[in-house]
Amino acid sequence: MTHFFPRIQSSLITICAFALSVIISACSDSSNDKLAGDQQLVEDSLRAFKVKRQKFIDSVENLFPRITYHKLQISNAHILDSIRTNFGKTRKTWTKYRVLTLLNRKDIQFVRIGDNLVLPDTFVSDLRAYSIFPVWYEGGERVDKIVFISNKWQCYACYKYGLLVRFAAANTGEEGKPTLPGRYAVNWKQRKRISSLDSTWILPFTVNFHQYAGNAFHQFEMPGRPVSHSCVRQFLSDAEWLYHWVRPARLDSNKRPIMFTGTPVIITDVFDFSKKRGGPWLELSSNKDMSIKLPNNPMETEEALIPISQIPKDVRGALTDINRYKSAEKILRERGVLRENARLKVSVDFNKLRRDKKRKKQLEEARLHEMQLNKTD
Repeated sequence: MTHFFPRIQSSLITICAFALSVIISACSDSSNDKLAGDQQLVEDSLRAFKVKRQKFIDSVENLFPRITYHKLQISNAHILDSIRTNFGKTRKTWTKYRVLTLLNRKDIQFVRIGDNLVLPDTFVSDLRAYSIFPVWYEGGERVDKIVFISNKWQCYACYKYGLLVRFAAANTGEEGKPTLPGRYAVNWKQRKRISSLDSTWILPFTVNFHQYAGNAFHQFEMPGRPVSHSCVRQFLSDAEWLYHWVRPARLDSNKRPIMFTGTPVIITDVFDFSKKRGGPWLELSSNKDMSIKLPNNPMETEEALIPISQIPKDVRGALTDINRYKSAEKILRERGVLRENARLKVSVDFNKLRRDKKRKKQLEEARLHEMQLNKTD
C-alpha cells in the first residue's frame, strides 16, 4: 500500500497528457462531435481517477482499528520488575517493548517506581497504529518525502506522497537549548558521529538538519522528556530506519550542502515546560483521540528562527544572514515560543574546555616544578 499512491499520481499524469493531446488535436480538427467526445472521455477518466483516489484515502484512514489505553502506576518494585520482564528488549517481547516505549516516549530502563505508564489493550507491530499524526496527509500529496516533529507530543512522523510511513518517539531539546519550530531540511548524515562539542558523545545514525546550530536526529538515551541540546533523540531502530530513508542535500562545487535541498523537516510546535513531569501523550485514552493538524502548504512554512546564542562562536562567520540570528530570540519571545523566564544556554565547546583545563594543569605543574628546582638551587 505504501507505493500505491505514487502509481495513482502516474495515472493522473497520463490522463493530463492525454487531455493536452486532445486540446492540441482540437485546434486542427473541425469536428465538433469528435471534440465533444474527446472532452467527455477526459472528464470520465478524471472522474474515475478521483473515485480511485478517494477509495485509497478511505482505506488508509481506516487502516487501523481503535485501540484503547489505560494507565498503570508503578507503585512498587514488584510491578516494576513485572514490566521489565514482560516488556523487555527481547525477541519474544519485541513488539510489546516497542509499543510500550513508543507510547511513553521513554526507554524501559528509565521507568521508575512512582511513574505512570500508558498501556494499550492491543499490541500491533505496525507502530503507525498508535500515531497521533494523520495516516493520510493531503498537504503532502505531491511531496516525495517529508518529516514532521512535534515538541509538544515528543514524536515525529515521516510521509511519502502524503502517506504516513513511520511514526516514532522523540526526546527533543531542553528549555535552555530548545528544538525550535519552523522549517529545516536534511543536510548530511553520518553512520557514527562523535560530537564536535563533546568527544564523549557518540551519536549513531546522525542526520543533520541545521548546519550551524548542529540540530540533528540521532540515537541516544530516551528518558521520556525534552532533555537534549536541541537535537532529536530516537530509539536505535527508528534512528537506523530514518538514516537510510532520508535524502541528504545536494552539494555545491565546494562539496558543501546546499540549504533546503535535502528531505524537508518541519517542527510544528513547542513543549510546555511549565509541566515538570510527563506530557500530554500520557493523557490519551485511545489511538483515535488526537490527530495533529499539519500545514496545507508545508513548503511555505517559515524557516526556523535560531538565536545567535545557539550557534557556536567559531562558526558564526559562516552565517549568510547573521542579523536574522541576532534578532531571533526577541522575536521568539514576542511570539511566546520562548517563555518569559526561560534562559537560553550558550553553546559550549566541552572539548575546548577540557583542552584548556588540561593546558592550565600542565602550566601549573610546570610552574611548581620550576619552583622546586629553584629551592634546590
